[in-house]
Amino acid sequence: QVQLVESGGGLVQPGGSLRLSCAASGSIFSNYAMYWYRQAPGKQRELVAGISRDGITNYADSVKGRFTISRSNAKNTVSLQMNSLKPEDTAEYYCKARNVYSNNAYWGQGTQVTVSS
Repeated sequence: QVQLVESGGGLVQPGGSLRLSCAASGSIFSNYAMYWYRQAPGKQRELVAGISRDGITNYADSVKGRFTISRSNAKNTVSLQMNSLKPEDTAEYYCKARNVYSNNAYWGQGTQVTVSS
């Protein structure tokens, strides 16, 4: 089992940037594919970005070219660099880990991102 703790959320103006981080502990980090999801009030949770064990990435169309997901297997962390933020990016952002062998999934507690002037 892996424990996940997100950080880096906050209030930012439109066009600004934030960097979210997710620290993992309790298991072998390199056994997990990692994801960032978000959920806005009244909406379903949606996939923002994912990164495989060996660094292959995928993104939601709405964030392509603006967000970058990365991971450090040495530091047991996954990050989400968010640039050119828009008000519609406002949401609670969650880190998810999926064990590639068992397919078990684990979630962090979330971090709030608010984009507003």
